[in-house]
Amino acid sequence: MIVIPGVLAHDQLEIMRTRLSAAEWTDGNATSGHQSAGAKRNCQLPENSADARALGEVVLGALSRSPLFVAAALPLRVYPPLFNRYQTGDGFGDHIDSAIRIRPGTDLRVRTDLSATLFLNDPDEYDGGELVAEGQPPVKLPAGDMVLYPATTVHRVTPVTRGTRIASFFWIQSMVRDGQARAMLLDLDRSVQELSVIAGAQAPAVVRLTGLYHNLLRRWADL
Repeated sequence: MIVIPGVLAHDQLEIMRTRLSAAEWTDGNATSGHQSAGAKRNCQLPENSADARALGEVVLGALSRSPLFVAAALPLRVYPPLFNRYQTGDGFGDHIDSAIRIRPGTDLRVRTDLSATLFLNDPDEYDGGELVAEGQPPVKLPAGDMVLYPATTVHRVTPVTRGTRIASFFWIQSMVRDGQARAMLLDLDRSVQELSVIAGAQAPAVVRLTGLYHNLLRRWADL
């Protein structure tokens, strides 16, 4: 799991939360697969609503400006962001996300290599509501922060016992399908950046490692 802080700025969050507070919500099972439908209790913005489309564009724009997101996900396609709300008593039991997401009314198909949850309100506004992925500690982040994790992971949202949890969620098809290869590329990219600060971008070792990164990406990328 990779935490990406500060995806949304404070002013973006304020605008988004104001619009979400006035939006019409529907049963979250509108986008559930067969297995997850019985485990899911929440509300969701209708996928093709004006609110979902407009706020989704804000999220997509923010993602394009996040170097850590781009380096970690190596995104080829991002499913248009969706929005959910968990109130007291709501939760989402153990499930695995569907392998392919198809946008209703379009030809968009996304292989779900990675799942993302972007938190839109702060942890002190609700109790419970942690994202728990198999083998990982619970995640409950400040508003504007996001967590990225393999969509192949069994995960759940613990029941909310006070307040309301609001988030955006979506899936990414990566240029690099293999998760271990993506992790190695991210580690290599971080190492190159750190070495560049110490030795300079034109240092021979930095140039060689940068070339290694791009040659591995060239070998592993699936476009």
